[in-house]
Amino acid sequence: MFHFIINPKAGSKNKAKYTKLIHLIKSNSSHFIWETTEPLEAVAFTQKAIEKGATRIIAVGGDGTINEVASVLVGKAIPLGIIPVGSGNGLARHLNIPLDYKKAFQKALVGASIKIDVGHINHRPFFCTAGIGFDAAVAHRFANTKGRGLINYMKATVITLFKYKPIQVCINNSAMEKVFSLSIANANQFGNDAFISPFSNIQDGQLELVKIGLLNKLEAAILAVRLFKKNIHHSKNVHFQACTHASIHYAKNAPIHIDGENLLTDNELLKISISPLALTVIV
Repeated sequence: MFHFIINPKAGSKNKAKYTKLIHLIKSNSSHFIWETTEPLEAVAFTQKAIEKGATRIIAVGGDGTINEVASVLVGKAIPLGIIPVGSGNGLARHLNIPLDYKKAFQKALVGASIKIDVGHINHRPFFCTAGIGFDAAVAHRFANTKGRGLINYMKATVITLFKYKPIQVCINNSAMEKVFSLSIANANQFGNDAFISPFSNIQDGQLELVKIGLLNKLEAAILAVRLFKKNIHHSKNVHFQACTHASIHYAKNAPIHIDGENLLTDNELLKISISPLALTVIV
């Protein structure tokens, strides 16, 4: 039995498209639907779907919803299907899952299964990207805006840029340093084809630490263009480091994003690790 866990608030809130998608899922009476109404409910629904004997669990939403569902499926044989209807859809884009909901629906039903790596921050899993600094500040502002989608994300980015102050971090017990941002990449992009780590391979057993040094506003604008041109690695201000484990001393109760979701750190030490090929995904 296929179970669909749906976040009706994801993405642009296109009610007509959402209604059509629900009808499409219900066209097969054996499909089971769970609709979330609050954060973390997808976690509980995934656990219940497993108890009911689900043979495939399909997340319908953005990277946050996918994270909740996938976090329960790590290490399990039940595959994850994805119908991306969020704002950024970073994991789906990396995996070349169609953004058209009809095509994604068919892919979720009959696609091939692969295994992908799973990143962890203080034992909390992530599947696409996580980070602190500027990206987390943007995620915080975006989470507190009414609209979704790329345009509103770009607005949040511009507003944040003019108010943002660099952060201080210590990476792997090195000297404390100021940085613009520090991203941890499993997949190659944040979403919306903004490639923070163009060469990241979600099946290579490694994460990439992407450290962006101090920038003035013009340099930040140029770097933003590079994100979408997929050549951020050409910037002298960007440094990449592949790793399987890392430690980052930062700050408690400071903004962090995990798969685009806005959160706060629960202590001053972030322990980074990876579980190779620990999640089965339908592509």
